[in-house]
Amino acid sequence: MRPRPESQKEAQAWLDQRGRKFGLFIDNQWTEAGETFASTNPADGKELAQLTQATAEDVDRAVQAARRAQPAWAALGGPARARIMYAIARLMQKHARLFAVLETLDNGKTIRETRDADLPLVARHFYHHAGWAQLLDEEFPGHRAVGVVGQIVPWNFPLLMLAWKIAPALAAGNTIVFKPAEFTPLTALLFAEICVQAGVPAGVVNIVTGDGRTGEAIVKHEGIDKLAFTGSTEVGRLIREATAGSGKKLSLELGGKSPYIVFEDADIDAAVEGLVDSIWFNQGQVCCAGSRLLVQESVEERFLKKLKARMDNLRLGSPLDKSMDIGALVDPIQRQRIHGLVEAARAEGCEVYQPSACEIPAEGSWFPPTLITGASTSAAVAQAEIFGPVLVAMSFRTPAEAVQLANNTVYGLAACVWSENISLALDVAPQIKAGVVWINTANQFDAACGFGGYKESGYGREGGREGMFEYLVPVSEDARPALPAVAKSTAAKPAAASNDSFAIDRTAKLYIGGKQARPDGAYSRAIHGADGTFLGEIGEGNRKDIRNAVEAAHKATGWTRATAHNRAQVLYYIAENLAARGQEFADRIAAQTGSKTAEKEVQASIERLFYWAAWADKYDGAAHQPPMHGITVALNEAIGVIGIVCPNENPLLGFISLVAPAIAVGNRVVVVPSEAHPLTATDLYQVFDTSDLPGGVVNIVTGSADELARTLASHSDIDAVWRHDGSAAGCAEVEKLSAGSLKRTWTGGGKGRDWFSTQQAAGRTVLAHATQVKNIWIPYGI
Repeated sequence: MRPRPESQKEAQAWLDQRGRKFGLFIDNQWTEAGETFASTNPADGKELAQLTQATAEDVDRAVQAARRAQPAWAALGGPARARIMYAIARLMQKHARLFAVLETLDNGKTIRETRDADLPLVARHFYHHAGWAQLLDEEFPGHRAVGVVGQIVPWNFPLLMLAWKIAPALAAGNTIVFKPAEFTPLTALLFAEICVQAGVPAGVVNIVTGDGRTGEAIVKHEGIDKLAFTGSTEVGRLIREATAGSGKKLSLELGGKSPYIVFEDADIDAAVEGLVDSIWFNQGQVCCAGSRLLVQESVEERFLKKLKARMDNLRLGSPLDKSMDIGALVDPIQRQRIHGLVEAARAEGCEVYQPSACEIPAEGSWFPPTLITGASTSAAVAQAEIFGPVLVAMSFRTPAEAVQLANNTVYGLAACVWSENISLALDVAPQIKAGVVWINTANQFDAACGFGGYKESGYGREGGREGMFEYLVPVSEDARPALPAVAKSTAAKPAAASNDSFAIDRTAKLYIGGKQARPDGAYSRAIHGADGTFLGEIGEGNRKDIRNAVEAAHKATGWTRATAHNRAQVLYYIAENLAARGQEFADRIAAQTGSKTAEKEVQASIERLFYWAAWADKYDGAAHQPPMHGITVALNEAIGVIGIVCPNENPLLGFISLVAPAIAVGNRVVVVPSEAHPLTATDLYQVFDTSDLPGGVVNIVTGSADELARTLASHSDIDAVWRHDGSAAGCAEVEKLSAGSLKRTWTGGGKGRDWFSTQQAAGRTVLAHATQVKNIWIPYGI
């Protein structure tokens, strides 16, 4: 085929006009270039420009500029911000070809992708989020901007990732310190000029270039209120650890190993074309690439034959050639890593297929489209994110096996399901643990539809309404009390002796799997009332007790599958049974805490149960209408198993306010009740037993909040941890330990919470912590 190169004249002229040397963009001014590093063209290895390596001092100046600008930018109002964002969108469209060519030169992806996929979606994000800015007060009442946002993006979609992050942040009234990837910074610097032309005030958008040292300075800066990171899971862990206890809001969009499931009744030709777009788009350097092909055994041979034929016709070459399908890898280091993984698979006995006619250019970083078969499910190529044009294929027999294989990964970013049986497709899609599922299509994105992962693919969403919430904070959080108020007990009085040899043991057991259980360690602790009177003993739970509780919770999956109506009925029933014993619970609370308003707490707890029962079947998802022939269904799904550490104050209301919303939406919980006043929670066993709550849905382990929270945060089979006992150090430890499996956290830090307030302890904000959004893309038939 005759070469059809896109002209790079304008992009090269833009670089020449700026002397091919760039400083940093801070406070709408360009700094003088300091220590520099080169940005090169991956297709030929030639240098494009020299970029400044930002120092910690540079980052500090950028943060200070953003801090100065933030109050005025927020006060400007949504409609005024929207007009500026509309101007950005129009300018992006006006200069789309320049951006596309510059992106291709800097990144190595084909001009067809940057021109036809990336740039239209970039403009779409600014238009869409300008609309959110316009409607902000109406659609997000009771929320404010987070403040100063630090944003760090990877090199695979430099400009698109910029739009995904900067657009919602601006719409919400935040100011920004943005770091592009060191390999691909050029379009971000061109975007800085667009900001000036569009009238973005000084200090609102600041762009600092550099390597990991610059990113680290952003992550650790105390003036940053929120961090948004897209990149590798390994770096995501480091960021989670570094920000633990800082109070920074955090969203992570990390790696993936996405399954591409093809059933025997699928349109095979369409599925092959979709697979080409899924794994060889952007040379496979896509976090949601369909890198694991799972094809039903009955059509495996036919599918692979067609796939190899299609691979033989893929064109690899100059990214600026409009006839090319596959461009260059971003850097030689990336090529070496991919090559090493493929050769390791070959050495393990896997079959490696690469088109024989695929010619590799002599210069630049290139790797041919590759198909690996014969790998075991535990092989490195089947589990590791290769991040290159490499597909690993295996077969399955039944839909259940397909789901099991699809979920056999630590990641959970995206998946594809191909079947002409829509009932089958819609049955399988919700079972896959991934944030995005495409049915009979692949790699569809839109600003109106949230994108983000489960498990070690991170948390938080970008795009849609849920993406806006990442850049907002409920104003009720500002009114939280500084510290929880816990009444101190007087000196403990010894337990009264009993002459009755048949006296009942007053040691409250643990509650695991719907049954009372003795603690594994066989230790107990005396609980005394506010006046020092001995009230009873509680078991001291340990690591094994937590393990048993987690196992019981995982067995209770029927609760998640139950209808929301049925879950609501159980919550109503718990409320009614608690009301029947209200005075008993009030007396117990008063004896433990000395509270004069124990009856008020019990009544509030009953009302809170009715409240969450009402929400159980009303927290619906949404049906988006993206610019495609179809819809995207956004489902609010249960997270799974949540570990909860309850507050010491309000031992019943705090317990109910955390447990009830979690189970209302289908989660199962392992709860550590108030360490100071645990007997109220242990009194709930009989209420649960008489309220049709299935065993394993709520598991209660009493003991040390610090020790048990540490175990919960470290446990790989717990999906989220909530800690609200007012311990700043304990909350920081939970956040740090959660990095091991990148579980979600919701912690109170060193502040308390008014548990009687629906603004602080109820509402959609709590439901958002208890759920995760899955977007299922469903195209219409043609």
